[in-house]
Amino acid sequence: MNTHENSMNYVQPFRDGALARKLATAIAAEVDPSRAYAFMEFCGGHTHALSRFGVMDLLPETVRMIHGPGCPVCVLPIGRIDMAIRLARERPQVVLCSYGDCLRVPASGGMSLLKARAAGADIRMVYSPADALQLAQASPDREVVFFAIGFETTTPPTALLIRAARDAGVPNFSVICNHVLTPPAIAAIVDRPAGNGPVLDGFVGPGHVSTVIGTRPYEAFAHQHRKPVVISGFEPLDLMQAVRMLIRQVNDGRAEVENEFTRAVTRDGNLKARAVMDEVFERRTSFEWRGLGPLPASALKIREAFSAWDAERKFDLVCETVADSKACECGAILRGEKSPRDCRIFGTVCTPENPIGSCMVSSEGACAAYYTYGRFREPSSAADATAGTSR
Repeated sequence: MNTHENSMNYVQPFRDGALARKLATAIAAEVDPSRAYAFMEFCGGHTHALSRFGVMDLLPETVRMIHGPGCPVCVLPIGRIDMAIRLARERPQVVLCSYGDCLRVPASGGMSLLKARAAGADIRMVYSPADALQLAQASPDREVVFFAIGFETTTPPTALLIRAARDAGVPNFSVICNHVLTPPAIAAIVDRPAGNGPVLDGFVGPGHVSTVIGTRPYEAFAHQHRKPVVISGFEPLDLMQAVRMLIRQVNDGRAEVENEFTRAVTRDGNLKARAVMDEVFERRTSFEWRGLGPLPASALKIREAFSAWDAERKFDLVCETVADSKACECGAILRGEKSPRDCRIFGTVCTPENPIGSCMVSSEGACAAYYTYGRFREPSSAADATAGTSR
């Protein structure tokens, strides 16, 4: 196993191996030997932790972990990146700012924001949304645009940023909003036609997202779709305990929302963060997700009251649908239909240094996690491809 340290350090080193072995033994004792279990971890941070600590290797063979679309960089469609590239290249007065991973996501024609910068566009990496606003205040003769991305976890900082721009009266600052919502994506995966991907028995719910939105939004989903959800933390023992809780629900015939991550997540989440999100944003009618296509009410847009800081309105931006590379299996991987090892270019043509698909860009992408921690050395199988499993 490749033990290379990754820059994303969501969890501490796996210090208590004895406790992990004890928990693995308990899980093995609770599985029903007459059936198999298929659980999807939605969050990319969980995918990263599962690969980094070898958690999947501690689970019984009948328990399969299937990777979901829980990385905002991975699910960003090509058309949104193309739109940002056009803005930066066609308007020299614009300074486009975004996070480092966004700059590397492949777009149309082999282009990316990083390559557009090399070709002369003024595109800059920022570590915080506040950096973009400070740049606008320091450069009143330029139009500074922040390319915002993320699930509910990073949405409140963007909302505060837009509100701060209004309060400070910064007219040369605006935001391209790409914030997407977790529950509609989980529902879309369950609602897909029969035969498209594995039948899922339950979900490991996202921990960071749930600190903001709480556990309540998953309750209707669990009731309607009869799928258990367990919110999990990011320590390896967290994930193992969450799997154990899911197994118990399946064995009991229950479909409830349970919270393993009680030290950080409550039923109602962060009320102040949710309030600022509601003040600045409203739901889009529809938004395209890479791998999932257009999903209704699955993303946010800037409210009319803050339209002066909405770059899509300010510059009359239009997003066009662009097909993914035919050589890349990112879409199927994000839907849980395939694993990274089922992609014929994984680890050869497509690497973190030369990503062909978005799943290899972010450290939370399934392909990057497999590559970084050596899981690409494990043989694939037809059974894995059919089940979409990570074994």
